[in-house]
Amino acid sequence: MKFVPHKYQQTAIDKILRTPRCGLFLDMGLGKTVITLTAIEDLIYNCFAVSKVLVIAPLRVAEDTWSRECDKWEHLKSLKIVKILGTPRQRRLALSQEADIYIINRENVVWLTDELSGIGNGWFFDMVVIDELSSFKSPKAQRFRALKKYIMRSERVVGLTGTPAPNGLIDLWSQMYLIDGGERLGKTVTGYRERYFTPNQRNQTTIFNYKLKENAESAIMNKISDICISMKAEDWLDMPERIDLVISVHMSESQRKAYEKFEKDCYIQLMEGEVTAATAAALTNKLLQYSNGAMYLPDGTYAETSDSKLDKLEEIIDTSNSKPILCFYSFRHDLERIKKRFRFARKLENSADIEDWNNGEIQLLLAHPAGAGHGLNLQAGGNIIVWFGLTWSLELYQQANARLYRQGQENAVIIHHLITENTCDERVLQSLQGKANVQEDLLNELKAKYSGEESK
Repeated sequence: MKFVPHKYQQTAIDKILRTPRCGLFLDMGLGKTVITLTAIEDLIYNCFAVSKVLVIAPLRVAEDTWSRECDKWEHLKSLKIVKILGTPRQRRLALSQEADIYIINRENVVWLTDELSGIGNGWFFDMVVIDELSSFKSPKAQRFRALKKYIMRSERVVGLTGTPAPNGLIDLWSQMYLIDGGERLGKTVTGYRERYFTPNQRNQTTIFNYKLKENAESAIMNKISDICISMKAEDWLDMPERIDLVISVHMSESQRKAYEKFEKDCYIQLMEGEVTAATAAALTNKLLQYSNGAMYLPDGTYAETSDSKLDKLEEIIDTSNSKPILCFYSFRHDLERIKKRFRFARKLENSADIEDWNNGEIQLLLAHPAGAGHGLNLQAGGNIIVWFGLTWSLELYQQANARLYRQGQENAVIIHHLITENTCDERVLQSLQGKANVQEDLLNELKAKYSGEESK
């Protein structure tokens, strides 16, 4: 297939070519993979600026998406890709091969840096692409610390994400450090916090979160605006209609009383055994389990508390006229109970499942947002999403919805949220809506305009 870039895609390609170290905050569905591969192909075969590129991506994306895009587009077929995946022996073998692009999943970044530290030439990548840059948002994470030691040896770095600040601007420091080595937001996260934030919620020994100082947001934007651009799908694409529905789920009076008692006492006695919650976090997790219809017992088994969400899911299936449905679940017992009720349901596990879904061969596809939240193109298979249980992560929530609500979708996308009334479900939904506002402000500040980037 011949690739004719849209104006916004050419703008992003030019940004990569002209800015050796840059961040592309591209909304889901804008084609960030083909954009980046097109720039890489130009840098290797026309500009002779780079020769070996490392792509770091979520596992499923590393396995499938980048190589699939190369196979899809005519101008990319000359790129040789090697996947550094599998067992240590398989990864070493892949690493020893000659290629243009080496793709590794982010979980193996620490292994890669350790492996290369013992080799004579060491780090040999002159360009690094971090797909889903926001997965490096924690400066304490081993993957960040490992990559931090080596990434400045690469002349070019591209950070790709649609969700740069899922929990607020505090998340930006480590992501920007991997791009510019601390040039804009400082060499340490402590210094970044001191300059732009003040402690918010805290006790005598622990700071739980931070709030922005006055005018700090605009100062941060100004610092990074020269190397980062933002594009939102609705500004550049003729997107299909998106319909978000909140489906109220009701518990019986006895179930409601049991829920409220557990919320108060942190203890509940079920027929199958007792459940306790020692901390606030554990209590919240257990309450969400209860809301979904089952709770884990100490021995790892679970006791069912309600079939209400299963009944609502069945209603949606019955009224969808056999249209395919993508259903996101939270807990393993959600998966097991859904599969028990709906024998035709299938869990998303590999490329064959993706192909079957896009071919219309799966009526109910079950996925966890952490496993199917990034880079998977599922828009050809359906237009209905059901959230059986929500995630606290704004990033995973947005990315999961973008599996269907993206370029190439031909129908209005309907997103059902199954929310058990007066439970933690409502708190999670409110939290996601609140975090979305923070991120929206960031993306709007950095939004690329036709008259801006294209005229440079």
